Amino acid sequence: MTDATHDPKAHDAAQPTAGSSRTHAVPTRRRTWLRLTGVALLVAGAGLSGCANLNMLSSEVTTFGSWPAERKPASFAFDRLPSQQARLADQEAVEKMALPALQAAGFVLAAEGSKPDVLVQLGARFDRQQRSPWDDPLWMNPWGPRWGMTPWAGPRWRYDPNLIRPDYQREVAVLIRDRNSGEALYEARATTDGATQGSPAIFSAMFSAALQAFPATQAEPHLVRAALP
Repeated sequence: MTDATHDPKAHDAAQPTAGSSRTHAVPTRRRTWLRLTGVALLVAGAGLSGCANLNMLSSEVTTFGSWPAERKPASFAFDRLPSQQARLADQEAVEKMALPALQAAGFVLAAEGSKPDVLVQLGARFDRQQRSPWDDPLWMNPWGPRWGMTPWAGPRWRYDPNLIRPDYQREVAVLIRDRNSGEALYEARATTDGATQGSPAIFSAMFSAALQAFPATQAEPHLVRAALP
């Protein structure tokens, strides 16, 4: 029977020598975990970006006026039209929605009984319209008739009962006047549209968009994004 012998040369060959490097293969399980981690991070980043977009509202804005370059925003008071005073609760709700935008522009609500620097008039409204697939000659509206098929029927024009869908156009307006002279110094309007009449958060974001560039003006309609509160 032959005795097993130990070969020192073979042992030395298995050891790394000085100045040499050895590349270790990453185990398959670890590589899979790393790939999954990378995918998870990408998905999480996309989710955060999507959430950020969902919290933003785009409004079409127009602004006019000649606010003096040397004049700083100061105290203000709301100026209500007689029709607005007749519906005081509704108007106070509009003023509450616009207040954060005015404060962000640098204005401060004057204390009751004090004389404000400017007077601010506000307006907010929505119009309801009925839309039908015939508004688009190609019937590309997602709620209109479309070509399709079902498991129990062949290809055909599939009828959608929701052919008529309400569409709402929303608008807010801000007019800032000098209290002493009554001169109109700044006017801003913002509009959006959608499938609902809107909410306080939507109208608040629209006021923010309207005053976002104050005191700069741009008479051409342009899109402005503002965060929903």
